Amino acid sequence: MNSFVTGRRLARELGEWRSAAPAYRALAERIRVLLLDGRLSSGAKLPAERELSQALDLSRTTVAAAYSKLRDDGFLESVRGSGSTLQLPGRIRGEHALHHGLALDFTKATAPAYPGIQNAFAAALEELPTYLGHDGFDLVGLPDLREAIAQNYRDRGLPTSPDQIMVTIGAQHGLNLITRTLYSPGERILVEQPTYPHALDTFAAVGARVIAFPVRQDGGWDLPEALLQIRRAAPTLAYLMPDFHNPTGMSMSIHEREYLAAAAAREGTVLVVDETTALLDIDRGPMPPMAAFSSNILTLGSLGKIAWGGLRVGWIRGSREILAQLLRNRPGVDLGTPLVEQLVAAKLIQDMPSMMASRSLDLRRGRDTAIKLLREQLPQWQVQVPDGGLCLWINTETVSSSALALAARSEGMGLVPGPRFGIDGAFERYLRLPFSYSDEQLHDGIAILGRISGEVGSDPLRMPLQAVI
Repeated sequence: MNSFVTGRRLARELGEWRSAAPAYRALAERIRVLLLDGRLSSGAKLPAERELSQALDLSRTTVAAAYSKLRDDGFLESVRGSGSTLQLPGRIRGEHALHHGLALDFTKATAPAYPGIQNAFAAALEELPTYLGHDGFDLVGLPDLREAIAQNYRDRGLPTSPDQIMVTIGAQHGLNLITRTLYSPGERILVEQPTYPHALDTFAAVGARVIAFPVRQDGGWDLPEALLQIRRAAPTLAYLMPDFHNPTGMSMSIHEREYLAAAAAREGTVLVVDETTALLDIDRGPMPPMAAFSSNILTLGSLGKIAWGGLRVGWIRGSREILAQLLRNRPGVDLGTPLVEQLVAAKLIQDMPSMMASRSLDLRRGRDTAIKLLREQLPQWQVQVPDGGLCLWINTETVSSSALALAARSEGMGLVPGPRFGIDGAFERYLRLPFSYSDEQLHDGIAILGRISGEVGSDPLRMPLQAVI
């Protein structure tokens, strides 16, 4: 079923879209950017011309001309009586490509496969015959894998038993299961601002009312605002990424972890802590898991960032009572995590120290290379050096990151602009740049940014009023 975008929602997503270009052209260009970076989905129906003109306080003629340009450029299909539907040119519905045809795809903060993963698959296949008597449907996870995950938490100082672990098909699957189990219509969910885009997508899919509190590179997590939101709105869930936060790369201090855990526990808010990047340390040093500060926390983990994105195995750590609720609801979402992947994951988790050391070396090289190149070629951009994670969160000063991302595509480079990580068009002046790529790719990508930034910066989009950091 195609989603329908109301005039009010589209006006909110557009933010401050006007530029020196004619209004119809600027509007069409902004809608195209929203489609290309994922804030509007292919197949979504745009509001009628009259509705959008009222929402934007424009003439209907201007909106009609913008829609006409989108149709001419192949981004919109209009059928009389059925409305206008967004589409990506040249892509047949249902077709999937392993790449976007871009020579440099920086849209994913991910790393190459861990060198030991092939041996882990080989060992898992040797072990597979002993499991063929199993019916193959596993809703909680193999005992050996749950024990290995629990041991990893114990090694980090957090007492954990295997029955506190549910194995999932990646962390995103776990977040979806948690949301559909614990959220009820009309309730609120608290998030960081900025935050992981697909968490916002998950909450939007259930119609949640999302509220946010800032994470600032110059001040960390805004604890007073978080406390105010928790007390005032009593959110059911709060989604946090305390370790090497995506996209900022920051980590919560022990004080911030204690403070937020205590505030949520007092109001009955369940903290959903995403630890998919928690083990990507470069030079920070170990920190206690946030679940060490409260029992009212669900922790999401995954091997996607540290081992390989193609290994879709994750887990949820939580209380036995909440895991029982998740288990009752899980058959409505899926019928279990594939056994071969679980066997591979069990082998890799036993090799966790080697994986962490290997990743740390690669990420240090990429981070330092990216920082050096940016300071040489774009010294006017503000870049803080993260002590872990996969990406830089760059303040582009006068440059619109949405316009930058669009211009980069014509150079064969994919980028995710800042507003994809925010609510209501925030972070137009911020860009996420992963550094988990080769030196050659980083050199080529940052050279492109240096070349096009002046062109984009000469006529930038104005920053939406919602951008606060």
